[in-house]
Amino acid sequence: MSQLKVYNSLTRTKEVFQSITPGRIGMYVCGPTVSGESHLGHARPFITFDIVYRYLMHLGYKVRYVRNITDAGHFEEEGREAEDKISKKAVLEKLQPMELVQKYTNLFHWAMHQFNNLDPAIEPTATGHIIEQIVMIEKIIVDGYAYVSNGSVYFDVEKYNTDFSKLGQPYGILSGRVLDDMLETTRELDNQEEKRNKADFALWKNAPPEHIMRWQSPWGEGFPGWHIECSAMSAKYLGSEFDIHGGGMDLQFPHHECEIAQSTVCNHIMPARYWLHNNMITINGKKMGKSYNNVIKLTELFSGNSPVLEQAYSPMVIRFFILQTHYRSTLDFSNEALQASERGLKRLWEAYNNLSKYEARGTKYEVADDVELDKKVNALLDEFDDFMNDDFSTAKVLANMFELVPVINGIKDKHISPTALSSKTIEALQAKMKTYLEDIFGLKDEQETNDNKLDGVLQLLINIRKDARAKKDYLTSDKIRNELANIGIQLKDEKDGNMSYSVA
Repeated sequence: MSQLKVYNSLTRTKEVFQSITPGRIGMYVCGPTVSGESHLGHARPFITFDIVYRYLMHLGYKVRYVRNITDAGHFEEEGREAEDKISKKAVLEKLQPMELVQKYTNLFHWAMHQFNNLDPAIEPTATGHIIEQIVMIEKIIVDGYAYVSNGSVYFDVEKYNTDFSKLGQPYGILSGRVLDDMLETTRELDNQEEKRNKADFALWKNAPPEHIMRWQSPWGEGFPGWHIECSAMSAKYLGSEFDIHGGGMDLQFPHHECEIAQSTVCNHIMPARYWLHNNMITINGKKMGKSYNNVIKLTELFSGNSPVLEQAYSPMVIRFFILQTHYRSTLDFSNEALQASERGLKRLWEAYNNLSKYEARGTKYEVADDVELDKKVNALLDEFDDFMNDDFSTAKVLANMFELVPVINGIKDKHISPTALSSKTIEALQAKMKTYLEDIFGLKDEQETNDNKLDGVLQLLINIRKDARAKKDYLTSDKIRNELANIGIQLKDEKDGNMSYSVA
């Protein structure tokens, strides 16, 4: 099997992956800011890195996957100087900030489970690591790369860049930006007069009176800058150097660039060996954003309740849609593309179900009747691993699966002889399709899930009816039976006192 290669945004090349500790991987992925509902743009990074997580475990690695929750609502970037999104939203929704945080954290977790994403190994919060952030800021000040101004603390980017030969890398190494250009193009923002240079970024902000979320610090009451939280939490749970740092391409600058500078000063080493970034989602060719009025929340996506949508799309259709494009390519969302994915997933899953029903044959066919077809099937299966080892090329794996669909359906429909393939090839086909579709790609049969939910609801109604009959509440008992009969579900009272049902 080929070696795993990943595209490292830091070096802008595809590199053979080697973990720092053999057999173990530390992976940090920037999580959501829980000041509002997750939208379609959030689906891509978390599904992408769920696939990466699953595949690394498939390869036999023990993975510590850390994904943070930004619950302090702070930002310090172009256009949004120290905007407290969580406090602002909490006022609008008439909730305490941490009530709001809990509400949207729960909603985020619910959406991730709809997508069948695995939970991370650790999910730290920014507010839970204020002490670690303060300690890190103090060290950066002592080392001479940060300064205090009016109760705020700023990272000195120019000083850092002057010393980069000593530190290891300049500010801008990840995004490819040059400091002189950044100084010319940085917008004028609030509190710029506190900074020595426009490019300097906040490590700690002095809290104005109206700022709800605030903590005590050596510099007065305030709140941490956006970037410092990830540096503090990744170092705490993965060490000063770890294997993979992931996130959306929009985080390369300034967020990940600032992380590198902070962490390098504190720990004297580049924090991550491999930086992986997924590309953005566009909607009908336009960048998704509030100004375009095309942001689609995940609940709207699942319900179809959005003017952008022609129908509802299930979580598995969204997951499948994302897998059909390489994670580093732009993915354009449209109703036509989603409907094509819906049809494609249905076709693929029907073939997979047909394949899983192939019974083990009494006679083992060591030699296939159709040697060329047997070779072709095995070649397509062998490429699954090669494609995934080539920077997680899920789209190419799916293309091979669709080449196998006519073979699977042909055997089922008897257009192709059941002995055309050897028993070994049939078994390999069944095993490989299961491993990739379910275990690595994380897809599941939504019809089966819906059937299981229906069974659960009906069992609940049966139990309520049994209780009603036991209490001689025949009005309720008969109503449940009659209402179910009206929608084609017949309840039958068994002799042993139990009930069964059948669907007309």
